[in-house]
Amino acid sequence: MKQFLSLHGKTLALVGVLLPLLGIFLYVVFRSGPLASVPVTVVTVESRQITPALFGIGSVEARYTHKIGPIVAGRLKRVEVQPGDLIKAGQLLAEMDQLDLDDKIGAQDAAFKRGEASMLAVDAQIQDLGVRRSFAETQAKRYEQLFAARAVSEEGVGLKRQELQVAQSALTAARANLEASRQEVARLRAEREGLIRQRANLRLVSPVDGLVTRRDADPGSTVVAGQAVVEVVEPGSIWINARFDQQRAVGLQVALPAQIVLRTRAGQALSGRILRIEPHADAVTEEALVKVVFTQQPASLPAIGELAEVTIALPAQKAMPVVPMASIQRVDGRIGVWLLEDKQLRFVAVQTGASDLAGWVQIVNGLKGGERVVLYSQKALTENSRIHVVERIVGKSS
Repeated sequence: MKQFLSLHGKTLALVGVLLPLLGIFLYVVFRSGPLASVPVTVVTVESRQITPALFGIGSVEARYTHKIGPIVAGRLKRVEVQPGDLIKAGQLLAEMDQLDLDDKIGAQDAAFKRGEASMLAVDAQIQDLGVRRSFAETQAKRYEQLFAARAVSEEGVGLKRQELQVAQSALTAARANLEASRQEVARLRAEREGLIRQRANLRLVSPVDGLVTRRDADPGSTVVAGQAVVEVVEPGSIWINARFDQQRAVGLQVALPAQIVLRTRAGQALSGRILRIEPHADAVTEEALVKVVFTQQPASLPAIGELAEVTIALPAQKAMPVVPMASIQRVDGRIGVWLLEDKQLRFVAVQTGASDLAGWVQIVNGLKGGERVVLYSQKALTENSRIHVVERIVGKSS
């Protein structure tokens, strides 16, 4: 009997220990184990009108950039401007060393004057030869008349005819010399004007009112033909070269309003509009390229290349069921939402439409409105998942 009571006491003691452990085990399994219910937050599908918007990143660029430099190689003599200077059209920006251009122009001036003097001399010679030809012609006619009257011999008439031919040939040669002198003077004039233009091109002047953005050479350095010394942009041509995801770029149109936030002016939104949608896109990044201009030019111009955030407001959409973007899930290759019906989950495939920057997305097909769908869950869901609705999940946006 004592042995039985002793065994029975041990059994009760063992059961007393195992029962709490079993309770703890079951508690852990159903509270945090694989059989535990998943905390979720839910949202009610509502029908509303949304205003879609596109967000993109771009950089400040200039539509018109003037890279000013010499047309011939040479040494840079001086530079009169610095980056950031506002300049006027015709203002001197830099000057190249003239070297021996002035001496060449002086030599051309002397040759030009010599050519003009030669023309005057030949012209005077032509006048003299013209008089001689006229006299020889008169003499030849007179001797022909005298020969007809048998007053002079045939040899005398032939001599006068020969004198007329000599005078005519001399006059023709003088006129040819005059034309050659004129051509030579024209050549000298063209060379002289070319040297003057070349000297003028050594003075680098601004073609427009603008802003100096770069200075790529210093006095004393040698630059080649076509190399830019100073870069000037027109302030009125500043725009944003923005990029938008191609999948979300549907609805982009010229003249749509835009909000521009420059990187150096965070929190200050500037108004703008779409000026142009580029006919080509970036195939690598799958982005559409859009040119956005400021509605009103900023008082202080942004730096070329500065990053900017661009938000484009698209036309408002008609009212239809909408859900938060966070509730959209992909399950087995299908896009849809977890629908909550009598505490049971059912995955419903949906067709989405436009979305706005607040995170709402249109449901074109799959929901009617008024349904309750899962917004956030603590872990991935299945149709067999046990859930319990909470107001907020730690680590998830409310």
